[in-house]
Amino acid sequence: MHKVLYGYLITFQQPSPGRAPHTPSAWELMYQATVPVKIVLLILIVFSLVCWYIIGYKWLYLRRAFAENETFLKVFEETRQLNVAAEAAARNVRSPVAQMYRAGYDELLRVKSAGTSDDGAGIENIERALRRATSRQTTVLESMVPFLATTGSTAPFIGLFGTVYGIMHAFLQLSGSRDTSTIDRVGPGIAEALFTTAIGLVAAIPAVIAYNYFVRQIRVLSIEMDVFANDFLNIVRRHILKA
Repeated sequence: MHKVLYGYLITFQQPSPGRAPHTPSAWELMYQATVPVKIVLLILIVFSLVCWYIIGYKWLYLRRAFAENETFLKVFEETRQLNVAAEAAARNVRSPVAQMYRAGYDELLRVKSAGTSDDGAGIENIERALRRATSRQTTVLESMVPFLATTGSTAPFIGLFGTVYGIMHAFLQLSGSRDTSTIDRVGPGIAEALFTTAIGLVAAIPAVIAYNYFVRQIRVLSIEMDVFANDFLNIVRRHILKA
């Protein structure tokens, strides 16, 4: 009796000869998925593609911003002529510090042309111009970055929704079937459902990493802008309006 049971178990565990198990590819899982799961996958793929575009664009933009910041600040520190620094600022259009200088320099020229004797009011006008320029440059630097945070926080849940729906659909199909091979009936549906969670993580993880990196880089540029604004105002107080 024991030999019979043992032989039966061995026969049951071994796959039938000539029929190797087929592991579906990612494309097959997407093709065989239900329409709602396909919609979820399409949304996640679109999110992922947009995120990778933003990652590439912002990385190049910030890299150029740092390089042009360094170029302009070198000219600004070496020259004592404000018009020369203004020409350097005009050449470095991606430098946030250079654009702040242009705003402050233009306001300084306006104050000087107005010929007002109130030095305090002139400094306040230049300070307001620098604040507005800082706000504009910060907005430009932060553009599109929030989408990375949105993708990082929502993509796993979108994928989870597809997983829940896929598993529910697989079990509903099983309940309406008389087939007793349970795992054969449920397995493909569950695999398709879990695939959406995987795609959600694939979209979310790079987005979160890139978001944290860009926020740190933008913070560094913001500090440079604040330091430069103070330095520029000190120069204006010492050498221009107090002359």
